[in-house]
Amino acid sequence: MGISSIKKGDKIVIIGGGFAGLQLAKTLTKAEVNVVLVDKQNHHQFQPLFYQVASGRLEPSSISFPFRKIFQKNKNIDFRMADIVKIIPEENKLMTAYDRSVSYDHLVIATGCKTNFFGNKEMSENAFSMKTTQESIDIRNKVLFSFEKEIFARPEEKQAWMNIIIVGGGPTGVELSGAFAELKNDIIPKDYHNIDVSKFNIILLEGSENTLNNMSEASRKASREYLEELGVIVKTNTIIKSFDGNTATLSTGEEIPTKNVIWAAGVTGNIIEGLKPEHIIRNRYKVDRYNKLEGYDNIYALGDIAVMETPNYPQGHPQVANVAINQAKNLGKNIIKVHKSKPLTEYEYKDLGMMATVGKHKAVVELPFMKLKGPIAWYIWMFLHLMLILSVRNKLVIFFNWGWSYFTRDTSLRIITNIEYKKEKVTDF
Repeated sequence: MGISSIKKGDKIVIIGGGFAGLQLAKTLTKAEVNVVLVDKQNHHQFQPLFYQVASGRLEPSSISFPFRKIFQKNKNIDFRMADIVKIIPEENKLMTAYDRSVSYDHLVIATGCKTNFFGNKEMSENAFSMKTTQESIDIRNKVLFSFEKEIFARPEEKQAWMNIIIVGGGPTGVELSGAFAELKNDIIPKDYHNIDVSKFNIILLEGSENTLNNMSEASRKASREYLEELGVIVKTNTIIKSFDGNTATLSTGEEIPTKNVIWAAGVTGNIIEGLKPEHIIRNRYKVDRYNKLEGYDNIYALGDIAVMETPNYPQGHPQVANVAINQAKNLGKNIIKVHKSKPLTEYEYKDLGMMATVGKHKAVVELPFMKLKGPIAWYIWMFLHLMLILSVRNKLVIFFNWGWSYFTRDTSLRIITNIEYKKEKVTDF
């Protein structure tokens, strides 16, 4: 059973169009199966560059790719825009939020992760997360609006608009902190002549001893030095206890007035109702070496939502794009091999390294054969991320924006498109 039961002409439904779901669909474009990709959004979102949308460096369209455009030449790939809320495995059926159904012969779950607030309801209601393009736009709008609001604010309220707290010192938190620091140093002084930029504080909170805790000691040290050179206030061994929308209280007892808290401290799997709980580990689906879900013959899981225990990774693989993309490639190739009566290949993770950027000429890169920091690492980071962008047009747009920013230390992407937020309804001045 499992992959060997996937016959020519079968309908394979993929839930989620992130790195894993998109890659599987692309791998199957010439396979003799019918693929239906289902996602809440009508476009693929390039998550590694969300922070550049949030800081006004890139337009959302630069890192968003409509699924129907991607697959317009592939007759065996179809798309459905829907929010799947339940799986009914006994009937090979999915239910959407609008009580519509989608049938399947084989199902692939690639729903990825969502923000994990660790049960802190107050934080989930008042802090921003950054897991979608829209959330990145919301952050950009709110931060830019904060400068406008500061000008009219009462003296006792001004500092709250000028403090940005970023929770989590992993790659997302570090990259976002660095981007906002460059905004403070290079752009805000030119745009806002009547604001005391020295009072604009970017505060990065990390619960452990270091930023970039999953990287080497040299990279951890370099990332903190880069952040502090740019003016970021880095507080390690510190967590945020509460945030009511106006004041953040830290584990040290310190209270910081702020209107802007961005949560980048953790993720949890996007589990869908309907499957057996005994096959879910740490909010992820347990799969075998072919990504088949335990307990089911026609359901698979890929990427962040899957736990594959191997001798080298007994606790499962890291939740990174490389794992998602290559698990999807492996599953897609195995499906094609079944139709050609070729032996299947078990998935094995090959660690290609880690990287993070803090600002211009400030980055750390750890490859299997070497570790780099500084300008060379920064150029490598830019090149690799540019190569991962899907279309040539978007590559050129991003390259142009990066080049313009590099030489001018400026961007023109500071339009506030919406001043009504899910976290706070902004009224008249």
